[in-house]
Amino acid sequence: MARPPHPEWAPLLEEVERRRAVAMASGGPDRVAREHRYGRSTARERILKLVDKDSFMEIGTFVTTPTKDGSLLASTFVCGLAEIDGRPVAIGGEDFSVEGGGTGVHLPQAKGGWGGFIEEFALGYRIPLIMLINGVGGSVILQDAIGYPELQAANPTFPMFDLMEKVPVLAAVLGPTAGSSAARAHLSHFSVMTKDNGCLFAGGPPVVKQAMGLDIDKFALGGADVHVKTSGLIDNQAANEDEALAQLRQVFAYLPNNIGERPLVKGEWSENDQEELLAIVSPSTRRIYDAQALLRCVADTASLFEITPDYGRSVRLGFGRIEGHTVGFIASDSRTLAGSLDVQSSLKQAKFTEMCDRFHIPIVYFADVPGFLVGPKAEEAGVLKFGAMALRAIQKAKVPVYTVQVRRSYGLGGVATGSADPMSIRLCWPSAVWGDMPLEGGVEAAFRAELDAAPPEERAALKEKLVKKFESQTSVWRAIENFSGEEMIDPRHTRRYLSRLVKLYYRRPFTGPAA
Repeated sequence: MARPPHPEWAPLLEEVERRRAVAMASGGPDRVAREHRYGRSTARERILKLVDKDSFMEIGTFVTTPTKDGSLLASTFVCGLAEIDGRPVAIGGEDFSVEGGGTGVHLPQAKGGWGGFIEEFALGYRIPLIMLINGVGGSVILQDAIGYPELQAANPTFPMFDLMEKVPVLAAVLGPTAGSSAARAHLSHFSVMTKDNGCLFAGGPPVVKQAMGLDIDKFALGGADVHVKTSGLIDNQAANEDEALAQLRQVFAYLPNNIGERPLVKGEWSENDQEELLAIVSPSTRRIYDAQALLRCVADTASLFEITPDYGRSVRLGFGRIEGHTVGFIASDSRTLAGSLDVQSSLKQAKFTEMCDRFHIPIVYFADVPGFLVGPKAEEAGVLKFGAMALRAIQKAKVPVYTVQVRRSYGLGGVATGSADPMSIRLCWPSAVWGDMPLEGGVEAAFRAELDAAPPEERAALKEKLVKKFESQTSVWRAIENFSGEEMIDPRHTRRYLSRLVKLYYRRPFTGPAA
């Protein structure tokens, strides 16, 4: 028979439960109801929707936020340890119902959001960090609680950048977000923003009004269309909160727990009909094709998750699987800029390549690139500078890059589609063409004097003659005969080759950095 507890415990446990009720109430019924009317949840509600049932172990439950009358108010930040698909994660979320989710400057130790406990916890245990962002950043109300203005230059950034080098960091922007919270969203390997409520900015509409005298709507200033399609600050958009949380789970499934591991291999998979490749892609460089359909066909059925689909659209990329093994897919997209690498697509490719390399994910690149984007606007934007970033990332990658040469590969843009690493290999389709530059433009550049000196009625015929001369010298079959590309393959056999290579990499003794 169990012994009765000591009666002295009763008031202590009652106080625990009283304070727990305060924490669970977030900003109070009125403010929580307001969030719900907007289609938003509290931080704790979001966490419970995202993670495995009964797996959330909250830390810092009883932290409070200062109030004018001294009454107890829940914390602006909720965090703890949880599991997703049985894997441990550190997770934190800003609670907009409590003082706009402002950073806890009144605390001797921040709970997280801009450095702090949960981020150090993730780094210490080498587990992924997930951030659910919806906060005002700094708050004059909370600053007033400490009694002096903070010197921002003195604030540490540890461990935000250290985390990026060790574990996956995923972020979702789920409502109005400003200042440090907005910047924090970008310090992640993958980010998603909701279309219905998500918006972020260095300074919100009131700050813009004060500084510039400009009246502007929060979505026009920093909504999903701004940051997913134009600035590239956020990777993906989602229609609503539930869809954004689902995307976090999808991306999480492709990544390892830290840099000391490889991604898990999924046991069940199915294959698409590879005959479809001949219907998707035309061998004619004058015809565009659906690069997304190409990737979906080669990847395991329903396994492709596209990242940054609305930014830098001349390149398509994302995670997928081949026979259950995680792969980073990249493909030139001839539907935008004829597949040329511009500033946006170069930045997008560089970031994705570095993420794949950091987490030991082999890359498959379907190349059909006429080169870097040309023209005065491209030059003014610094296309070569940013293109060099894409080139550097893929050439320095320690994971294999399996380049499938679909059609074109010209100039430095072509260099940015492959790797000289000994594990890398180039598989060529018979539709492939490559060289320093497209023949017609190359002839114009090399023989400009002769072409300009020819009578106008003879110029076209002379150019055609020169082009045909160089076509006979630049046949890809001559390159294949000289082992310039490792193997020429039937497009329908692409997946078969990639399957062998990807499985070979995953069986290779793991020599990654210590976590």
